[in-house]
Amino acid sequence: MSSDEEWSSGEDDSQPSKLVRKAREAPFVPIGLAGCLTLVAYGLYKIKDRGNQKLSVHLIHMRVAAQGFVVGAITIGVLYSMYTDYVNPTSSKPKK
Repeated sequence: MSSDEEWSSGEDDSQPSKLVRKAREAPFVPIGLAGCLTLVAYGLYKIKDRGNQKLSVHLIHMRVAAQGFVVGAITIGVLYSMYTDYVNPTSSKPKK
């Protein structure tokens, strides 16, 4: 076990604290999730203004848009992580 990792009691690892910690480690995942939920809410709001389009086709389009947003956000996060790890490693390490 490395010196960076410390054991913490179960009281310190509540669900909200785990969520906040994971969101700080990988901020593009919550961004993708928020975008997905926003697109789903927008699609449900626009359901009455779909015109002649069938409901199933409208829902499929909204699902594809929401999934595309999530995949795009995670892809950008992976590319940023690769950039900070391999292309410009000095920018991610704090100066002493």
